[in-house]
Amino acid sequence: MQMCGVFQALGPDVFRQLVRGISIGKLKTYQVYERFKLRARLVKLNSESLRKAEPKFWSRIEAGEEDFATDLSQVFLLSHLDMIADVLDLLGIPHEQGFFDKDLKPEQYLTEGWQERVFQAFSGKYPREIVLFYINHLDWELNKSENVFLPAA
Repeated sequence: MQMCGVFQALGPDVFRQLVRGISIGKLKTYQVYERFKLRARLVKLNSESLRKAEPKFWSRIEAGEEDFATDLSQVFLLSHLDMIADVLDLLGIPHEQGFFDKDLKPEQYLTEGWQERVFQAFSGKYPREIVLFYINHLDWELNKSENVFLPAA
């Protein structure tokens, strides 16, 4: 599955909340502000322009713009590095401030039921949408998973 498929499986309501959680300050800190502004096709990049552009972003996801989806996923993750570090700590994955070795072998860390454990541990501490997204992103990145985790209601 590609990143557009992950977003589509999570749905437009989750996507909308993810867009609203983007931190402009973190984009500037990690020097991706200008690149994302260009990729997002925005003249101005602020919370209002993001909110207004969300339907266009979703259309691009539905159209399968994988490069845009990948860039957007990185923007979502950079905006929530504190949560990422907490999740990686819970799973025992070695990292440096939320960044881990891309050659990591996930088998010893992503054991049976890890998605549910992470969701239960953090869906009350962080917005449910970003927890759900990160669980699926981590599974996509490390396991090349074709499945999307959606907890029982």
